[in-house]
Amino acid sequence: MSDRKQFIIVMIVAAIFVGWLGWRGVEVITLNQTLKEDETVGSYPYQHRVLRVEGQTAVMSSLRSQNVGTREALITIFPSMRNLSDNHRDWQRAERELARVQAKAGDVVLQSPDITRVRWELDSNWYHLTAMQTNGNRRH
Repeated sequence: MSDRKQFIIVMIVAAIFVGWLGWRGVEVITLNQTLKEDETVGSYPYQHRVLRVEGQTAVMSSLRSQNVGTREALITIFPSMRNLSDNHRDWQRAERELARVQAKAGDVVLQSPDITRVRWELDSNWYHLTAMQTNGNRRH
């Protein structure tokens, strides 16, 4: 095969790959816009979002993981809850609401015909940015 034919084949493959990446980016943007427009998900203080799409799986952001519990997530969203006792009814209410909103966010994304599964991933970047903002506000 000539160098010219090899070059053309490589360029076609590269164009297909770039097009596929672009489509996945548009898909993530569209899914996130749908989440923002949902009344329940869009009005919650933490914005659940699609981080990426892997095949038919949407990888979504979450404030909870095996290493980060619901209590830490809620204190980050609602700092005033830090002073409440563990058995305060507001904790139970906030835990149920966070679970309800996260489940609703997953359901909204699963409405997309191209998505058959949701996988949750800790939004460590959000925690990092929130900590930076909190520290920055304390300095001023």
